[in-house]
Amino acid sequence: MDYSFLDLLCLLGSVGLFLYGMKVMSEGLQKAAGDRLRNILSAMTRNRFTGTLTGFSITALIQSSSASTVMVVSFVNAGLMTLAQSMAVIMGANVGTTFTAWVISLFGFKVNMSAFVLPLFCLSIPLLFSKKSRTKSMGEFLVGFSFLFMSLDLISRYVPDLQSNPEMFAFLQQYTNLGFGSVLIFTMVGLVLTMIIQSSAATFAITLIMCSKGWINFDLSCALVLGSNIGTTITPILASMSGNVAAKRTAMGHLLFNLLGCLWVLCVFYPFVNLNVDLTEWLGQGNPEALSGYVKHIELTDPDAYNLLFANALPSTHPLYEKVTLLQADIDHMQQSVSIGLSVFHTVFNLINLGVMIWFTNVYVKIVERLVPAKHKQDDEFQLKFISGGLMNASELNIAQAEKEIAVYGDRVARMIDMAQELVHTKPDSEEFNHLYSRLEKYEDISDRMEIEIAHYLNKCSEGRLSNESKHRIAGMLRIVSEIESIADGCLGAGKILVRRNQSHSIFNDEIYANVDIMFGYVKNAMINMLGLLSDIEHAQEADIIKSYNIEREINNYRNQIRTANIENINNHHYEYQAGIYYMDLVSDIEKTGDYIINVVDAIKDQIRYVAV
Repeated sequence: MDYSFLDLLCLLGSVGLFLYGMKVMSEGLQKAAGDRLRNILSAMTRNRFTGTLTGFSITALIQSSSASTVMVVSFVNAGLMTLAQSMAVIMGANVGTTFTAWVISLFGFKVNMSAFVLPLFCLSIPLLFSKKSRTKSMGEFLVGFSFLFMSLDLISRYVPDLQSNPEMFAFLQQYTNLGFGSVLIFTMVGLVLTMIIQSSAATFAITLIMCSKGWINFDLSCALVLGSNIGTTITPILASMSGNVAAKRTAMGHLLFNLLGCLWVLCVFYPFVNLNVDLTEWLGQGNPEALSGYVKHIELTDPDAYNLLFANALPSTHPLYEKVTLLQADIDHMQQSVSIGLSVFHTVFNLINLGVMIWFTNVYVKIVERLVPAKHKQDDEFQLKFISGGLMNASELNIAQAEKEIAVYGDRVARMIDMAQELVHTKPDSEEFNHLYSRLEKYEDISDRMEIEIAHYLNKCSEGRLSNESKHRIAGMLRIVSEIESIADGCLGAGKILVRRNQSHSIFNDEIYANVDIMFGYVKNAMINMLGLLSDIEHAQEADIIKSYNIEREINNYRNQIRTANIENINNHHYEYQAGIYYMDLVSDIEKTGDYIINVVDAIKDQIRYVAV
């Protein structure tokens, strides 16, 4: 096998294209994901059973469990699907991939999704030039989707061509007589082989070749297929590398599901293989264990015929032509039996795995969260905690759930104030600054989406039969949600001011830093007080509301002091004029954030007054 350095570079480039496609696809989804797409996915994954059916259907349709699980990782990365929902879809995808094995076994062909890549590019490129933001985002999603399939095809093309060079595996014959040790060895071979060639279908084909040549028996063929189930998880793991914590947890969940499934099969390996042999014979496909013994018998009794069986071409004039042709016909029939037997093994294994483990979905989620912890508690991804897409009939009760969600929303946005203050003290143009600013942008994006989700939920609530008091509560809550989102905008606005300051190479002195910290201190106190009011709106205390107004006055007074002192400080050369401009912009932005906080308090006060009346 001739494998050059250029082929290696092409392989690395294909992996790079795969990661880039995943990134573009995920970002396009995040931008295009309106309520319609989110609601469709919510309906498809409403419970573990519909989620499993969705995973099975998609995988059977596109005949690639790798592609379907990568899409699931992308959905989770975009916040369109929760970790629990993704686990059910992945379980279904594992069963769906057996459909591909059956198609190959029965018909000998596989749908080549890469053939649709260029037409998909043709359709998606015009969308990128659309003036509508959602249409443009949909174009980005389709481009990323196309890159994804193109890269999977390229990876398969540029990995070492092991399928056409089965002689590389001839050395494995010396490890076939180690009892259960051989089973473990060949499980690892299947795992590594699938990781390298990125295709469980190709591993299936190589397994059939090895069995046909008499190198391994049916037991070890099943071990190879078992290992390929774990090896196929490498693709979503690669995809999750460019994703967030939830995406990494999804990939880990896929690995855990397949790994635990393989472990229980290994514990009952020989009885389980015998069960599948009996099932294959019951289906009228013969004994799949007969092939390796038959080929070994030919090798021992007639080595010349054995060698001619696997020659590339045999002339019809050869004296052993008729005999070899008859032997080949018998072997072809037995190969079909082995192929069906491996498909039965793969299917029964995944069905039992699904039937047992689908009841432990929530346990999986907890285990995966322990295995892949968030680096920071703040890094938990977008996910509504108290409300969901399916509304109860009692709209009055739903309002209480919405109030809890708004409190969670306020707490999440409050973290952005700390991030903005930390950004002020972070070294300009450093990697740490860029990382922190990206997190600030990400949180602002999450804030926008939470605002839409909560507002949509409240609008749904308002469609029910409500009392006048509840209608007033919903109006006040919609106002609160809008103001909390403005707080998030204010925090990101502070980050944008600092980015412009960095671009102009302006420098803040210690006096500026100290005054900005005092402003942030006032705003954080105001935010803490506001969160306390939000935690129990119905029983908000008048003293806490008065405290909020007092803090607001302190913010305004200090802002006025800073403005008055700014001109004098510039004239006295405490800092440059340009730095003074960004300083004042930052102070004004922080003061506006305080205004948004007091607007939330006003909305809470209005609700208390209405209830009192």
